[in-house]
Parts: sequence; C-alpha cells; structure tokens
Amino acid sequence: MSAVEELSKDNRKWFVVDAEAKTLGRIATRIATVLRGKHKPTYSPSMDMGDFVVVVNAEKVAVSGNKMKEKLYRSYSGYPGGLKELPMWKVIENNPTRVITDAVQGMLPKGPLGRRMLKKLKVYAGTAHPHQAQNPENMAV
Repeated sequence: MSAVEELSKDNRKWFVVDAEAKTLGRIATRIATVLRGKHKPTYSPSMDMGDFVVVVNAEKVAVSGNKMKEKLYRSYSGYPGGLKELPMWKVIENNPTRVITDAVQGMLPKGPLGRRMLKKLKVYAGTAHPHQAQNPENMAV
C-alpha cells in the first residue's frame, strides 16, 4: 500500500443510499463512482481512494421494461448440466442484496483492486443497518 493510499484511509466518508423506487442502473453507476473515488480531486485509477456506501431498501429497487421477468442471473458449477438460471424477481425474493451487488461489481475494475473496492459496499434489504456510529451522509442519486 502506498503512502497516498494510507492517508486516504483516514478521510474516508460513509454514504447512505435509499434504493426505494430508484432505477437499478442509475444507483449502481453512482455507487461505483463513489467506491472508486472518482468524485474526489485526489482520484487515481490504480489506487483505492473511494468511500464507503451503505444501501438500504435493496428489495424495493426499480427496473425498467420487462427486466423483472426476463433478466436472468446465471451461475455455473463447472460440471455438465450445472448451469442455474434464475429470473430477477426470484433473486430479489430470495436474496435482494445480490441484485445491487452484482450491478455494482460489474462496474468496478476486475482483480484485487476491484475486490477491495467492493468490500466497502454494504447492502441491506430493509431500512435498518448497523453503521449509524459512522455518521453516514445521505447521498443524492
């Protein structure tokens, strides 16, 4: 870790996003920007300069068109016949945090840097979250 990155750890902010009735893609792009640190004047693409983001009401996120029925989330075990496909409505029903996490993860860099940035994303299905002690600010989306 570089000296600049060490200094940026001290001045990381916490933001809260309420996903209720907000479009998934628009929320995800704003969150990815904050996680990468592109909103700061000290942004560097090779360093993790971003802030923490807490997303609440993930189960109430909105999508346009027929995505709720037609968008598929796929997982493959590596074995023949091991492809599982779930429609978006079923994923939201079973694990509502996955929809936002997957959307944001696709917008972050691939590799160790992107994985470190994704750890600063905290997604919760309901309105309650355990990060009140960090005094998070509301983020406009």
